[in-house]
Amino acid sequence: MFLETLSNLPGVSGDEARVRRAIVEILKDQPLELKCDTMGNLYVRKKGSARDSRVMLTAHMDEVGLMVMAVEKNGHLKFKAVGSLDSRVLVAKRVKVGPDAVPGVIGVKAVHLQKPGERRKPFTEDQLTIDIGASNGEEAEKYVRVSDYVSFDSTFTAMGEGYFRGKAFDDRAGCAVLLELLLDPETPPFDAVFTVQEEIGSRGALVAAYTLQPQRALVLEGTAAADTPGTEREQSGTVLGAGPAISIMDSSVIVDREMLRELVHTAEAAGIPYQYRRFTGADTDAGAIALSREGVKAAVVSVPCRYIHSPHGVMRESDFHHTVALIRAWLQSGTGK
Repeated sequence: MFLETLSNLPGVSGDEARVRRAIVEILKDQPLELKCDTMGNLYVRKKGSARDSRVMLTAHMDEVGLMVMAVEKNGHLKFKAVGSLDSRVLVAKRVKVGPDAVPGVIGVKAVHLQKPGERRKPFTEDQLTIDIGASNGEEAEKYVRVSDYVSFDSTFTAMGEGYFRGKAFDDRAGCAVLLELLLDPETPPFDAVFTVQEEIGSRGALVAAYTLQPQRALVLEGTAAADTPGTEREQSGTVLGAGPAISIMDSSVIVDREMLRELVHTAEAAGIPYQYRRFTGADTDAGAIALSREGVKAAVVSVPCRYIHSPHGVMRESDFHHTVALIRAWLQSGTGK
């Protein structure tokens, strides 16, 4: 499964090369046009129709993670988050540091040594360090350096009946959906872009939209599901098992109403389960794309995922396949032109 391959790869924002190479390897023998820009965006074109009739489909390759900012005298590493991360999910997590994937653990003062007041407060980023098993800073610098990227050490795993656990489902799930569509001979031609640096401001998407000048764009995402104990269904942005989530708006874009109606009509006509993404926070690449040049009609379809932006997300296989089915049907209907 493409999702497993992509999820297991490190690809923090600005360091997407290994993800991009894996995608190129999957697509290289297909009748597709591939090119890369200076930002690192990967453009893929399915041939066979006039350029001005195409929609642009995008999914971002990057994930949230960390970057080494200092090597302390005791050999521990200080870091900063790359993208939006809750420091509460970092404590005692395994990580891989730098291009050589040096193993490490995010450490904090043991509970036995904490004062009562400390136990009642979540640790902040500046209280945490990465332990790579070095006795001092000189030893640590043999293996890592300031500016090295740090990714979570998490392996894609099947769970229960039809569930997956893994990291970076935001947005390797969208990348895997896009791969399925590109490799499907029944899918009409379209332009695809695997973008970079979404988690730090949709920088790659802005460049890609300026380059391709699309009239319409559909962003494929992994989005937050909150169908967990303590959260009312009405307060959950999405739920697992209810199909792809069609956005109405988020903090970066109000979805084009025509495209919204098309996606809903396509799902209902094809009998594909769907849901609305009711959570309106967080940005997506759609915001940057919509503001490119004279403006672009944009919409977002997402695969729901619990615990995103953490070392272990949980996703349902049926939601992934229904997302592929919806986008395929939308493209085949001709409304995507």
